[in-house]
This record gives sequence, C-alpha cells and structure tokens, in this order.
Amino acid sequence: MKVKLNLTYDFFTLQKFAISAIIRKCVEATMEAEGITVPCEINVLVTDDKGIQVINRTSRNIDRPTDVLSFPMFQLEAGNPPTDWDEYLDPATGKCPLGDMCISLERAIAQAQEFGHSVKREVGYLTIHSMLHLLGYDHLDEGPQKKQMRAREEAIAATIPGMSRD
Repeated sequence: MKVKLNLTYDFFTLQKFAISAIIRKCVEATMEAEGITVPCEINVLVTDDKGIQVINRTSRNIDRPTDVLSFPMFQLEAGNPPTDWDEYLDPATGKCPLGDMCISLERAIAQAQEFGHSVKREVGYLTIHSMLHLLGYDHLDEGPQKKQMRAREEAIAATIPGMSRD
C-alpha cells in the first residue's frame, strides 16, 4: 500500500520528526486494518489551538478549538470499503485523495497530560480517529456508531507498539 502524506506544520517544533513518524505509522496501520490497498493521498495539518479554532469556525461554525478535524473527500461506508476504487482515483496522480485532517498539537499535549499517557499515544490516537472518519466512520450518536468507532480505534492502536491503553 502506498500512501502519500502531505504533512504541513503551522509552527516550528523540535518534535516534528517524532510527530510525523507516529502520524505515518497510524495512517498506515489504519489503512491496513481497514483493508485499504489502493494508493491514497492524505493532507495533514499540524497546528495549535488558535489555528484549529479558525478552521473549526470557518468549516463548522463552531468558534472553539478542538483536538482533531477530519474532512473526508468521499462518503464511504464504515467497515465496507469499495471493491472497485476506479471512480475514486485522481486521474492526474492515480491515487485516491481520501481527504484532509487537522491536528492541534497543543491540544494533544494537554490531553496526553490529562489522560496520563504520552504525546505519541495521543497524536496517534487522534490520527487513527481522523483516518476512520476519512474512511466513513462516524460517532454522531452516542450508541452503536460511537461504539463501533471506539472499538476500531482501540483495535488498531493495539497493533502499534506503545499505543495500547495498557
């Protein structure tokens, strides 16, 4: 599976290499777990609370920061990827543009401290969460959809060293 990640940072951080590595690892693990074998392209913006608040306000009309935002290119069915990806491929690149994600590193650091785990785990979890959104998962309800998504997040995280809750 080939994934082209277009990673952009809104600011300088000494953690850039480590953050980029965990994002890549979690994107690849999610695609493998979900059976996605088509070459894909994903845009990832790593920003701070102020940056993600602007995006949240302009895209969702919610004027507050959040930890992660996902913008899927297609409406895929959770857990049931297409068998024929031809209609999803960009003719110019031969890749499927799955969508965009935006992660607030500032929020991830705060949540890692709050939950008592590493920044690596928090960024990884947010990446897996966002990837599942790009692949059709959602949690609009507090019932079956949310349970399905949480179960997938935990199962995928468990396959990556240092990412399980244990």
